[in-house]
Amino acid sequence: MVLLSGGMDSCVCAALASRDDDAAAVHVSYGQRTETRERESFLAICERLGIRDRLLVRNDALRAIGGSALTDATIAVPEAHMIGHEVPVTYVPFRNAHFLAVAVSWAEVLGATKVYIGAVEADSSGYPDCRPAYYRAFQEVVRTGTKEGRIEIVTPLIAMRKSEIVTLGLELHAPFDLTWSCYSQDERACGVCDSCVLRLRAFEQAGVDDPIPYVEQRQRA
Repeated sequence: MVLLSGGMDSCVCAALASRDDDAAAVHVSYGQRTETRERESFLAICERLGIRDRLLVRNDALRAIGGSALTDATIAVPEAHMIGHEVPVTYVPFRNAHFLAVAVSWAEVLGATKVYIGAVEADSSGYPDCRPAYYRAFQEVVRTGTKEGRIEIVTPLIAMRKSEIVTLGLELHAPFDLTWSCYSQDERACGVCDSCVLRLRAFEQAGVDDPIPYVEQRQRA
């Protein structure tokens, strides 16, 4: 089981999961600005990787709760240079718990023993639900809250730099050309939001071109 948002990190996770196991993929739309584009990426990545078992879920709670630039149209998505050392406004409160709950529930139904998620702590936006301690704690919830307690939360990228993830993805032939990371645009990536800047920097450091289209590419933050 792999949580596949359609971004570069989850795509590499999907490539790992489909290489090592008979993978199934789950995608959660939650009212984010680019949900249509991300869903398209999910379907295209699954097709390219040969993942046949797919689950598309809509979670209206996160949009209703708001509090994030990704789900609230009244909160502007900041450019990367505007983000300081605090958790940025693009953080969706406790989002990964919602995603993991769906994936673990489906894993129980399918009999899957692993749930892959592309969380990254190093070289990232600093979201609290991307820290190793969070996944250790969630693993205990899964152990005590499922019938057999055998489902493992797998975070293979969590300690990697973004450039290392790009390199790994190239080795796995992950379809980066189908992925989408931009927080605000769904035709051409903006190139200036935190997600775009981190992604562009990763490809630059890995020594390869990012295959998706961008509106503009300013100085990396």
